[in-house]
Amino acid sequence: MASSDPMTATHTSDRDPARLFERAAHFSRFLRRLLDNPPACFRPEDVLRPLHVQEIAALLAEHPVPDEGRLHRALRAVRRAAMLRIVTRDLAGLADLDEVVTSTGALAEQTLRFALTHLDAWAAARHGEPLGESDGARMRLLVVGMGKLGGCELNVSSDIDLIFLYPEAGDARGARPLSAHEYFTRLGKKLINALSEHTADGHVFRVDMRLRPYGDSGPLAMSFAMLENYLLTQGREWERYAWVKARELTGAPTEELMQMVRPFVYRRHLDYSAFESLRELHAQIRTEVARRELHDNIKLGPGGIREIEFVAQVFQIVRGGHDQALQLRSTRGALQLLAARQLLPAEAVEDLHAAYVFLRNLEHRLQYLEDQQTQMLPEKPEDLQLVAHSMGFEDVVRFRRTLDAHRERVTRQFEAVFASRTEPGRDEPMAQVWQAREPEESALARLAARGYADPPDVLRRLRALRDSAVYRRMSASTHARLDRLVPRLLEVAGASDRPDATLERLAGVVESIGRRESYLALLLEYPGALQRLADLAAASPWASEYLARHPILLDELISLAGPEALDWPALAARLQTELDRADNVEQQMDLLRHFKQVQTMRLLVRDLSGTLPLETLSDHLSDLACLILGQVLRLAWAGLRTRHRAQPRFAVVGYGKLGGKELGYASDLDIIFLYDDSDPEAAEQYGRLSQRINTWLTSYTSAGVLYETDLRLRPDGASGLLVSRIDAYARYQREKAWVWEHQALTRARFVAGDTGIGARFEGLREEILRLPRDTVGLRGEIHAMRRRMLEAHPNRSELFDLKHDRGGIVDVEFIVQFLVLGHAHAHRELTGNIGNLALLRLVARLGLIDPELAEPVHHAYREFRRMQHALRLQGERYARVERERVQVLVTPVLALWRAVFGQDG
Repeated sequence: MASSDPMTATHTSDRDPARLFERAAHFSRFLRRLLDNPPACFRPEDVLRPLHVQEIAALLAEHPVPDEGRLHRALRAVRRAAMLRIVTRDLAGLADLDEVVTSTGALAEQTLRFALTHLDAWAAARHGEPLGESDGARMRLLVVGMGKLGGCELNVSSDIDLIFLYPEAGDARGARPLSAHEYFTRLGKKLINALSEHTADGHVFRVDMRLRPYGDSGPLAMSFAMLENYLLTQGREWERYAWVKARELTGAPTEELMQMVRPFVYRRHLDYSAFESLRELHAQIRTEVARRELHDNIKLGPGGIREIEFVAQVFQIVRGGHDQALQLRSTRGALQLLAARQLLPAEAVEDLHAAYVFLRNLEHRLQYLEDQQTQMLPEKPEDLQLVAHSMGFEDVVRFRRTLDAHRERVTRQFEAVFASRTEPGRDEPMAQVWQAREPEESALARLAARGYADPPDVLRRLRALRDSAVYRRMSASTHARLDRLVPRLLEVAGASDRPDATLERLAGVVESIGRRESYLALLLEYPGALQRLADLAAASPWASEYLARHPILLDELISLAGPEALDWPALAARLQTELDRADNVEQQMDLLRHFKQVQTMRLLVRDLSGTLPLETLSDHLSDLACLILGQVLRLAWAGLRTRHRAQPRFAVVGYGKLGGKELGYASDLDIIFLYDDSDPEAAEQYGRLSQRINTWLTSYTSAGVLYETDLRLRPDGASGLLVSRIDAYARYQREKAWVWEHQALTRARFVAGDTGIGARFEGLREEILRLPRDTVGLRGEIHAMRRRMLEAHPNRSELFDLKHDRGGIVDVEFIVQFLVLGHAHAHRELTGNIGNLALLRLVARLGLIDPELAEPVHHAYREFRRMQHALRLQGERYARVERERVQVLVTPVLALWRAVFGQDG
């Protein structure tokens, strides 16, 4: 089969310009006309090199332009010279698609800027410089490139889509004064004329202004304020897609424009309603294609360029407000990012990318024939044969076969993304129940048949939702979506093991998202996500409550496929990139919170599926906390107004569950702060840093809270300094610390910050743990501490408290802590932060406890934690179970306690 790469159509080793022109001209009547009358600025040997922006600027500068007539001739001469080079290099196989669109875009931008510079100068000389009314500053016309020009993907014979803007109202007060609006409108007209007027020398680029607000009926130029008002009050859905590719081509660089446009294009939350709006827009295009018989249009027809662009743009519109990396203009760049983000399968992106390159190369060859803006395959057989040959095919049959294959793959991928998920008739029975369109007896019978244990209660819940103020205040479109969704909820909940409980939990999620139409759209667009939501709700009320609090996580239910092993370094690098791209602290805080929630959700799904052991889950949650602490420390330091050094000599130490790598989903962080810095300002600055870190962690934003923290394990507890110099911390541990503080040290570790301080802390920790201790006195201290803990956590129920009751988790932890503190001086390996389970086996191997007791206690501790975790997922406030259920586990723990402490307590 012949290649679709045009480079195979010629001998690329031939470096003779004349031969290259001859071969390329065979495929382009436009090129032949250019060769018959080349401009004076054209040098044939230049065809051997790509055309760069600097050369275009230099070519323009060679032309003196004292008036508009000379300006027009100069622009057209440079365009002809550039096209001779671009077209020949492409058809001769010397240029790829990137080079062609880059060179063409550079030509458009340079000619536009050159023309505008001269036209503006002449206008200012005639009317005076336009000055803004607010500050009297000189204003310039801001030309915004839209479409392929804005996206740096311009065709050789394309129109250029432009919008003209200026900063604000004002006046030009010269000899012939004008308002700013009149000035920039006239300037815009002259710019259009300079570029698009057909003269004896041809044209530069056709200009299309229909993408401006109000289209052809709108003002040619408008102020920023007028644009902002239009976008806020009248901007249409299709205009959001148009503005995705918007790029400022002239004027002083400013963020003001994009700050206006960005909220219009990209919603703050995931915008799944975009699927339906783009589906409707595409349907309109297909209707027009059919009406005008444009099937052979490789842009608008089925499987054409526009469908590829729609696939890329819908994900940008849906997610761009949340993931700023998706706010890019290039179609191919967006496709590659969709693959990297796993939003589309890699194979799908490969198909779309290959088709895009093929179709864009073909589009150019269609336009090379006559320099016309066309995407239609030629009707004349000889022209179609010429195009096929220029694409590297021996005949039209092979060319059409390859073209059709690409278009079929595009259509398949497009339908996979945009096909309507509504299944006619499937929800009809439950729709009648939801809408109360049948007698109550019939509705009760339907619910009972579907598996609901208490149909009257279900009907009451549905009635309460229909009658709620939230439902009544919904927009018509939100009403319609909810009316489609609720019957599906009834179906998926009814198919679960516990329909009533599952529906109750699903209803809680729906009530939390009721005013956010996009989330309703998500669940309608992705039935698989709805099913996964039902599965999670059936398995865990905590999981459904978590989703209700953070509905943005519904997006994670679309595709749960991912690597079993989490790549924390890669995740950290991506998070840091997103944080550094954020506009402000609030946005950074929300990014951190969402990152934590996403990773938590991914772990939760694996946890509930039974594929993630509890110990591995705790390791992951602890690693997640360490990653976040590192980023918070970095950002908090960068946010201080004054810093005495570039990098802080500062570290965060984790205690408790974080230190022992036993974090749960809702665990607090027990942390302390240390520094090692002799600078006079160090203590004050690190004190502010510590406060700022705690604020970043504990502040509630629209995205929730990162972590609750407990800072009371620092020296002198709540009355002590928030941050300690490490030398002072060492003295405290050696001279003043209580036994319980050394107990806490058994589960402490460096978690973030300066690794040198971290190493010093780890050395100090080992030193303290290995101090020789009087084991009799140590037993008494730990036994007394255990008694105080019992008094602080009374259990007046008949159930067994897995954590606090005698024979439970705390007893095991105290046994291990006593053995570490009492024997680490003789057994250094006991200082390793390897967790209680590993330490139990280690002390048995060292002969410090009876191995026949160690193993059942090891099993009991693991089971206690597993049951505690399961109860938390069921939303239980206390981790308590029937005593008979755990007596076989409690007995060996109490036996080991007696063996170690010599008393029952």
